[in-house]
Amino acid sequence: MRGVIAAERFAGGVPVPGTRRGAPRSIGLSAVITAATLHEPRVLTIRIGMAEALPSGPLEAEHRTLEIGLRTWVERQTSERLGYVEQLYTFGDRDRVSAGTQSGAPALIVAYLALVREAAAAGAADAAWQSWYRYFPWEDWRDGRPPLLVPIEERLARWAATSPGDGQRRLREERVGLAFGLRVAAWNEELVLERYELLYEAGLVAEAARDLGEPAEGGDAPAGVAMAADHRRILATAIGRLRGKIKYRPVVFELMPPVFTLLQLQRTVEALSGVRLHKQNFRRLVEQQGLVEETGAMSAATGGRPARLVRFRREVLLERPAPGFRLRAGRRAGAV
Repeated sequence: MRGVIAAERFAGGVPVPGTRRGAPRSIGLSAVITAATLHEPRVLTIRIGMAEALPSGPLEAEHRTLEIGLRTWVERQTSERLGYVEQLYTFGDRDRVSAGTQSGAPALIVAYLALVREAAAAGAADAAWQSWYRYFPWEDWRDGRPPLLVPIEERLARWAATSPGDGQRRLREERVGLAFGLRVAAWNEELVLERYELLYEAGLVAEAARDLGEPAEGGDAPAGVAMAADHRRILATAIGRLRGKIKYRPVVFELMPPVFTLLQLQRTVEALSGVRLHKQNFRRLVEQQGLVEETGAMSAATGGRPARLVRFRREVLLERPAPGFRLRAGRRAGAV
């Protein structure tokens, strides 16, 4: 029960209402736990009240290090034992008022990125696996440009047009153009946080109205599902980090089963990056980088001809400084 009570009282490191004015800020720990099925990148969530949230909790006296504290909270809330973990970012934005607080001074939140192979969620806080694209539907370009970007970009254009002064208007227009790949800029799949921050500033996500204590106008249906406190911002940071990281480090193999087909590997990379890749170019890249090795076995579960099973070749980590997937999108609409 201790984990449930703490989760309700401590939304990702944010002190409960009534914290003594001037008291030292507490340190919160949050985990973006990522897995990948064949077609979906997934994040492990819990419930804090009525809101979806990342596994979180405060750094406590018995936690010898931040990472030990994080692993303790994750296991307590989700029963997940973490393997690969890296520190993602430290959040301490004084301008944000976190959900459920009146203090206006969020705690310092240290967020981590963890990569796992998906297993049944358990624990004491209603843990569940959810698709990334439940929270960021505009980030999935595997079937071409998402139609919901049209109303989003129209609303952002109106927000930029209402700026106080020409200089501010031009700045907003440039930020929108760069983040969303408009006019001369191309879509950059790594700019997940920049896009979310623009939607927040423009008041187009439910968190923006909530943090101001105002009712959301028309809900947040075009802009994904809201999360507790600043957790969607943390998740956006993690997605952008991982999308960049798979280009120069073989971290995707932390999400793969011990043996897999090249098509399964390609579909997983596409799910994470949100873009469709050219099949032959992808396989040529994998071969040139020496990322996998043959197992001698075949898979008959492909729905067609049996496919070769391969595994990650760990020696590549010693052979070159940046083994990864330099993504080059195929045809924007359904290329394979």
